[in-house]
Amino acid sequence: MAVNAQIPIIDISVDGADQVDVARRLVDAAAEHGFIYIRNTGQDISADRIQRAFELARTLFASPVEDKQRCSIQKNNQGWSGMHSETLDPKSQRVGDFKEAFNFGSFKDGRATQPVPASMDAHQEELAAFRNACHTLCRKLLLLFGIGLEVSPPDFFTSAHNPDAESGTILRFLRYPPPTETPDAQADDVRAGAHSDYGSVTLLFRIPGQAGLEVLTPSNTWAPVPVTPQGTENDPSPPILVNIGDLLSYWTNGLLRSTVHRVSFSPGQAATGESSVDPRYTLVFFCHPAHDTPLVPVPSERVRSFAGVSSQAKEGNPYAERKVVTAAEHLQMRLQASYADLYKDNAA
Repeated sequence: MAVNAQIPIIDISVDGADQVDVARRLVDAAAEHGFIYIRNTGQDISADRIQRAFELARTLFASPVEDKQRCSIQKNNQGWSGMHSETLDPKSQRVGDFKEAFNFGSFKDGRATQPVPASMDAHQEELAAFRNACHTLCRKLLLLFGIGLEVSPPDFFTSAHNPDAESGTILRFLRYPPPTETPDAQADDVRAGAHSDYGSVTLLFRIPGQAGLEVLTPSNTWAPVPVTPQGTENDPSPPILVNIGDLLSYWTNGLLRSTVHRVSFSPGQAATGESSVDPRYTLVFFCHPAHDTPLVPVPSERVRSFAGVSSQAKEGNPYAERKVVTAAEHLQMRLQASYADLYKDNAA
């Protein structure tokens, strides 16, 4: 049995807590691990609301294939993608990811601004409300990161994530079929290839007992990330897993780590009490800044000090140096690598 990833659990509720202390602990966890479990996120993302969102995900993926194909993913990263459509680690994978997904972009007046399967027509306001609640939580986290880094002003990150601005922000539903539905999978195949996330902050919602997520440790080994870490067994729902994306790492010159992770078939690698026997469903919220946001250095003394350390200390962190100018440019770079067929017309 593999040793679980050691990821901190942080209660982010401000009532009765020192907000500055919470913010500093978030920053320290993000700098060391790139992943954080968070608890007590408020009624906007209650256990009942999360359970309901998973019910909608099951309904969506049970839709007729023809109806999902009508909503196929486009270059704006919105829509349905079927098995093997996305290849998150094209340099290493034999075939594309063993999953299907549906990406929801923005909603206007409770209605999606993209085609959705007929099974979702009656639930669009509910989907919009869940997406908005996720965005609100991300902006709260981004404010705490600003406070913890002593950014001036502390809402530096939050202001770049205006919910009304055009961005790459996506609510994604995912279904990973069980091994019984993927008899062609080989020993070295993965359900989702090794990758870092493209945006600023990611929220991941999972179902107890469903294995698969692994993070790459500093020793270059894969460690499973339990859905229900020790000490949260009696919580109404598992803690939300938060991870730092590329852009927040760029902004901080690599101080906050955009950690590589994957989803495996996990035989012999699953956390205790988890398995890959059943289909695996996850809900993911990828929070991005406005498309035209320039990736300028964040005004923080801690970040400036980190930027001045030796190159040896940054070794192995590909986001310690800024490589692109805007959020949109970075997103397009990553999407073109993951959806080669979708972008083949762009090839030189």
